[in-house]
Amino acid sequence: MKLKLPLASALFSAALAVLAPLLATSIAFADTLDDIKARGKVIVAIDPTFAPYEFTDSSGKIVGYNPGHHGGRRQEDRRDPRVPEDGVQRHHSRAARQVVRPRGFFVERTAERAKRVSFTVPFGKSANVVLARAGESRVPATATVESLAGLTAVVKAATAPEKLLKEFNATLAGKGLAPIQIVSLDTVEQTITALLAKRGDFVFDDITVLGAAMQQNPGKLRSAGELGAAQWMAWATRPDDTRLNKLISEVILGMQKSGELSALQKKHLGVTIVVPEADFIPKP
Repeated sequence: MKLKLPLASALFSAALAVLAPLLATSIAFADTLDDIKARGKVIVAIDPTFAPYEFTDSSGKIVGYNPGHHGGRRQEDRRDPRVPEDGVQRHHSRAARQVVRPRGFFVERTAERAKRVSFTVPFGKSANVVLARAGESRVPATATVESLAGLTAVVKAATAPEKLLKEFNATLAGKGLAPIQIVSLDTVEQTITALLAKRGDFVFDDITVLGAAMQQNPGKLRSAGELGAAQWMAWATRPDDTRLNKLISEVILGMQKSGELSALQKKHLGVTIVVPEADFIPKP
């Protein structure tokens, strides 16, 4: 399984209220964790163009899964006046990267990258999902590539899911099975509309995109499972920042145990994702 890494800051900020007492009592040798404690805030770079995790709405406000549930608003009395209203100071400078070292949103977590940075436990993932109409009997409850032979897929054009469908067709051809007919459209909204209008048998797209579609069309759509490789999303720190890395991982797992993480995922992503505690680093 591959892993992706976000340029988002707010999931970490979401746990700031939890982190604050821990940071206050941290007295070990000086490192990035001590710098954060002394500064009173986490500085990271973000690129708010990746809905539904973080994106800019029509009013210019950054919204989504990450900025929607950060801890900054719960600590307004401690807010630095230089920090924007949403509580996250944004920089794309080298100084910002020295705190939590983002490498890019949706960057694959490869074994090579794992040699250069240390990843926390994941907080989410990207996976391609088969979405069918609730009453569509030709798409099984748990789809396989072979079970989709001869059916019609609706997909957003020029995307990784479209490319993957073409790879599936190569596999089907090698087995002497009928190809998946592909209808490529410009937007996700168009693919969902086409599916509901019975122009296709299923939509193939990212789990979070389709999770939102299911929320918007209750009772009309169902997931038929994931196909292809999934990619975990996590934070990255410098390899020597072991204390910071460990603390972030503990907070994420604590949020999962309490149910807070799944509640936030359901609200913003439309799906819940169980993140692993171990064995998520790609093999060389």
